[in-house]
Amino acid sequence: MTSHSNVRTSQTSSLWQQWRRDLKSALERDPAARSALEVLMIYPGVHAILVHRLSHRLWHGGFHFAARFCAFFMRMITNVDIHPGAQIGESCFIDHGAGVVIGETAILGNNVTLYHGVTLGGTSWKKGKRHPTLGDGVMVGAGAKILGPIVIGSQCRVGANSVVVSDVPDACTVVGIPGKVVKVRPAGEQNPYGFDLDHHLIPDPVGKVMSCLLERIERLETEVALARNQSPARVDEIVANCQPDNEICEQKCIGSL
Repeated sequence: MTSHSNVRTSQTSSLWQQWRRDLKSALERDPAARSALEVLMIYPGVHAILVHRLSHRLWHGGFHFAARFCAFFMRMITNVDIHPGAQIGESCFIDHGAGVVIGETAILGNNVTLYHGVTLGGTSWKKGKRHPTLGDGVMVGAGAKILGPIVIGSQCRVGANSVVVSDVPDACTVVGIPGKVVKVRPAGEQNPYGFDLDHHLIPDPVGKVMSCLLERIERLETEVALARNQSPARVDEIVANCQPDNEICEQKCIGSL
């Protein structure tokens, strides 16, 4: 499990080095990016990160109002709200940017990717650590909410629109509300480029359960029919006779047996 103490963030690199790495990360992870100039000029997520690098230094230098003003101005321009106190590691990429919120005590490791609508929020008004910690290489899908002082392990994927409120081990996929671990990826299994952007390729636990139930129903119906010396009914035929509406299809389903 990745802990708060071993998440590495960029605290020693120069501002120029951080900016170069942020631009490079956008070019590597967005197939629509054609040049560094294009990324620098028209990518709001990149703008938000670049300015945050500056505001974060102002914050830790004691210039709190100046830091908050930079963050406020950039929120108006990019619709990305990053508190200057948030610690963001090397090569962070916010794709599209719109609606992203990162709280004051959030900690992001290196090579983190966030899509639009992501919230790294708190669940308490008490001071202290109240926002999430993300390990290295974490990918958070569009609209996902990660809430509270929890730890998301390195190389994890958080599915779109998931709500995560508890710790997640390294190299896992989390989906649902509340978020549940649905797949543990073998250590080191990544795509050839080192970044896992396939956030749409996630398991469907509800669909899997429904499929298992339908298979079990068909098997039980077959056993009952054989015990009665009747021809077994296929579940797909039964389901086809149940048209979706606001009425209970109990009678239709029974009538089709």
